[in-house]
Amino acid sequence: MVSCVVDPGMATFGPRRLAAFRALWRAVSQGAGTQSRSPGVGDRLRALPRMVTAAVSGRYADLGRGRLALFALAIAYLVSPVDLVPEVFLGLLGLTDDAVVALWLAGAFLAETDRFLDWERTRPTVVDQPPLS
Repeated sequence: MVSCVVDPGMATFGPRRLAAFRALWRAVSQGAGTQSRSPGVGDRLRALPRMVTAAVSGRYADLGRGRLALFALAIAYLVSPVDLVPEVFLGLLGLTDDAVVALWLAGAFLAETDRFLDWERTRPTVVDQPPLS
């Protein structure tokens, strides 16, 4: 008889995480030179300020402030000089934490900007017209 213990604190692959990894895989497998329907990195970077503004203002509800905070923390972790401590003591093994955070951030960036650009394309446009007299 084989027994199995499941750690409840173990990371799971929820729908958002899977979507992030799928978007990352699509971007990597399609390459920069191929024609595709997905937006390029430049389009995504230009959409980033609009996405953050819309999320903070509440117009874009699919991206919460908690998720934005996770993005900011991941960026701060990657550029922080405190993060150099594991690399000094663990060498190459210390770089794996950076790689994991960078991969998560890249996948989440691709997934969120993909979802945001779809939202921008499909949302109804309100046009103010002067009243008819």
